[in-house]
Amino acid sequence: MRFDVNLLKVLESIYANGGITGAANALHLTQPAITHSLNRLRQMFDDPLFVRQGNRMVPTFKTRTLMPRIQFHLSGLRAAVEAAGEFDPAQVDAVFTVGFRDVLESSMLPTLVRHITAQAPKVKLISRRVPREDVDRQLVSGAIDLVIDRSTHTDSRINSAFLAHETMVVVLRADHPLAAGTLRTREFLAAKHVSVVSHGGPDPLDQLLLEGGKARDIGMVCQHYFSACQVVAGSDWLLVAPAGYANAMAALLPIAVRPLPIRLKPLRIEMYWHAALDEDPGQRWLRGLIAEAYREG
Repeated sequence: MRFDVNLLKVLESIYANGGITGAANALHLTQPAITHSLNRLRQMFDDPLFVRQGNRMVPTFKTRTLMPRIQFHLSGLRAAVEAAGEFDPAQVDAVFTVGFRDVLESSMLPTLVRHITAQAPKVKLISRRVPREDVDRQLVSGAIDLVIDRSTHTDSRINSAFLAHETMVVVLRADHPLAAGTLRTREFLAAKHVSVVSHGGPDPLDQLLLEGGKARDIGMVCQHYFSACQVVAGSDWLLVAPAGYANAMAALLPIAVRPLPIRLKPLRIEMYWHAALDEDPGQRWLRGLIAEAYREG
C-alpha cells in the first residue's frame, strides 16, 4: 500500500478530537472522507485503531503506542515547513499539547487562550496532566510539547525557563471568624484543615511544621483545589492554596484569602521542553506567549 502522510494527520486528528465528526471539522473534510482514510489506516496497521464507546472513538493499545511517535514526527514536519518561510502565527494551523497541573490550568488558561485567539485563531491547545516523574519521557517521545510545573529534576535533553514563584495563602469562607483582621499562627494551627495532595508525598508546609515540632489538624485530603475550595466555602475549615488560584476562586465562591502566617519559601514554576525544539518557531512563539500570560497573572 502506498504510504500517504496525510493519513497520519487523520489518525492524529481522530485521536485528538475523539471521533470522526471532530476530526472532519478540524481538518475541514467530510465525514465519509475521514471514514475512508480510517479504513485505509486500519488496513495499513492491521488493527481497528479505534473502537466506539458511546459517542467517542476510544483508541486501541496499538494507537496509544504509535501516537507519541506519530505526533513527534508530524510536529517535526510542521516545523520544517514553517521554518522554510517567515513564521506568521495567524497562518499557523497546528495542535500544541501542554502539560499543566489542574491548579495552573485553572489560573492560566483563560489568559493564554485569549492571547492565542487574538494571534493564532487556527491553533488548537490540548491541556494534559503529566506526572512529574514522567516529564522527561513525555517530552522526549513528542507526546507533549511543553510542560508547566513546579521545579523538578530533568535530564540533559530537556530545557527549562523560570516563569514565576508560587506563593501559598490561606483560604477560608468569607464570613469565617478568622477572615477579619490578621490571621495568627496559633489560630491557624488550632483550626481544622483541608489538604490537597495530587502527586503523592508530604506537603512542604507540613514538612516545615514537623521540623518545628508543630502539626496541622487535617480533617480531609482532596485531589483537587477546586473541591477543597468548595469544602472551606461551607465550613469552618482552612485551606492552604497557591495565591493565583485562590484569588481566582475568590471571584467565584464565597471565600476569603489571607496571608499564610507561617513563612514558607515560594515554589518555582518552570516551563520545560525538548532541547531539539529550542529553535522551533512555533515552540518559541508558544513559550513566549506562556511567559507573557504569566507576567499578566
